[in-house]
Amino acid sequence: MNPVFNQPINISFPNDISLTIKREDLIHPFVSGNKFRKLKYNLLQAKAENKGALLTFGGAFSNHIAAVAYAGKEQGFQTIGIIRGDELSDKIEENPTLKFAQENGMKFEFVSREDYRLKSEISFIEKLKDKFGDFYLVPEGGTNELAVKGCEEILTEEDSVFNYVCCAVGTGGTISGLINSALPNQKILGFPALKGDFLNDEIRIFAKKDNWNLISDYHFGGYGKINLELIEFINAFFEKTKVPLDPIYTGKMVFGVIDLISKNYFPAHSKILLIHTGGLQGIKGMNIKLKQKKLPILKTND
Repeated sequence: MNPVFNQPINISFPNDISLTIKREDLIHPFVSGNKFRKLKYNLLQAKAENKGALLTFGGAFSNHIAAVAYAGKEQGFQTIGIIRGDELSDKIEENPTLKFAQENGMKFEFVSREDYRLKSEISFIEKLKDKFGDFYLVPEGGTNELAVKGCEEILTEEDSVFNYVCCAVGTGGTISGLINSALPNQKILGFPALKGDFLNDEIRIFAKKDNWNLISDYHFGGYGKINLELIEFINAFFEKTKVPLDPIYTGKMVFGVIDLISKNYFPAHSKILLIHTGGLQGIKGMNIKLKQKKLPILKTND
C-alpha cells in the first residue's frame, strides 16, 4: 500500500475558494482508489470464512473486475468474473481490462444483458454455485457493509480543514463511507456517473447521517458516455496539474465542481476536497474507442 496524499490544485478560483485532491489513485498500482478500500475488509472476511474463490460481476471495462482479479491473485484466491455481454467472449485480447484480469488468473462467465439483470436473484446465484462451487460473493462495484467500512477510512484527521468533500458516485459505497466519517461541519457532495434517482435510496441503506447531497447534472448523458468537452477538460486539467482523471467517474466529478465554482454554488473561502477514486486502468480501453470515433485521446502519465 502506497501513502495517499492531499495535493493542492494550483488553479486560481474566485472568492478565495481552494481545491485539494486526495490522491487515492496512488494507493496501489493495480487495486487503486476506492477499489482498494472496498475490497480490504471483504478479503479479510473471505479468509475468515475459509473461501478459496471470489466471484463478482462487471462490464467490459470495469475497474472493479480488474481490481478483484489482481487482489485475488495477490491474496491467494481464485477469481471468477461474471461479465455483462456475451458478445465479449471472443474479444478478450482486444479489451485491455479483460486481458489484464485474465492474465491475473480470473475465469470469465459471459452472460447476456438480460441474464445479467438477474445477478441479485437467489436462483441465479445458486446456478453459479452449481457451476463454480463454493465462493465468496463480492457485489457488482464492490458495495456492501464491509466496503462502506473500508471507505470510512478515506478521510483522516488532516482533512478536518475542508468544508466540502466531493466524490464521484457509482454504486454508492464510497460516498456512504465518506458520509459516515465526515465531521459535523463538513458537507459531502456526490456526482453520479449514472442517470436516475435510485442512488438516493441505495445510499440511505448505508449512510448514517444527512450531511450529503447528490448533484446529478454532470453524467454527460449516462454511464460511460463522454464527449469532446469532457475530453478537452480532462486533458487541460492534466496539463495544469499533472493529475490524470478517468472519464467515467472522477473526470466528471472534477468538471462538475469547477463548473459549480463558476456558478457561485460554494460560499466564499470554501475549502473543497476532491476524492480521486482511481479508475485509471479504464483509460486504455476508452482511448481505443476514442480513436475509432476520431476523437482526441486522453492524456495520462503512461
